[in-house]
Amino acid sequence: MSMKDILYLGDTDLRQQGGYLAGIMSYSGMSFDYLASNLPFDENLLKNSYKAVVISDYPSSNFTASQLEQLAAKVKQGTGLIMIGGWESFQGLEGNYSDTALAEILPVSISENDDRMNCSSPLLISRESLHPAVSELPFDKQTPVIGGLNKVTPKPNSDVILKAVKFSAGKTESSSYNFSEEKSYPLLITGSSGSSRTAAFTSDVAPHWAGQLLDWGETRIHAQAEGAEAIEVGNYYAQFFRNILKWLMKEI
Repeated sequence: MSMKDILYLGDTDLRQQGGYLAGIMSYSGMSFDYLASNLPFDENLLKNSYKAVVISDYPSSNFTASQLEQLAAKVKQGTGLIMIGGWESFQGLEGNYSDTALAEILPVSISENDDRMNCSSPLLISRESLHPAVSELPFDKQTPVIGGLNKVTPKPNSDVILKAVKFSAGKTESSSYNFSEEKSYPLLITGSSGSSRTAAFTSDVAPHWAGQLLDWGETRIHAQAEGAEAIEVGNYYAQFFRNILKWLMKEI
């Protein structure tokens, strides 16, 4: 039986996008088991007592309906759960989680249609409320940006911690730029299910949607998980995702 802290599912594999979150977890002293996006879910993993489960670009077709129901039951009993955005998350292109047992326990309602939003101009991240995952990060002084997300609807009694704000820009007659806010979208939403904490981060932890978020910080962090690509990222980016995981595990 595995005694790891976290079960991490998706983000292609550890030699690609999966290396980012894996690197952050290793750098932060968090142990994890991992399954790549192209591998079917191993039901034996349900025997383990993880503190949290991360699902990121891991399609629902990798699970059986029974496995999803069992995973949802474990979450209600104390295991934290976060879904991170991407083409194989939420509904996405191939996520298809809208009609699953996990859709019932996540803090957001998932669209039955393609919910991806790719933006050619940056989306600015706005902190909407204080939360242990974000309270010590300088969102007001160094506003990070992302390049896309999955559009979801927060459920009643959930908390919207961050939003992504879309702007339109154009030149004025004086050749200066004029920016106007168009719309905002839920980005980090938290909630609970049974005795567990749940969350949704609707953008990505890795390129391409994460974009410049990877470089958010004043110093650079170098990290590498076993079997993964080495990463070099900003310290605030690393702190942000570390804090989310620690909150899910009830360590902050």
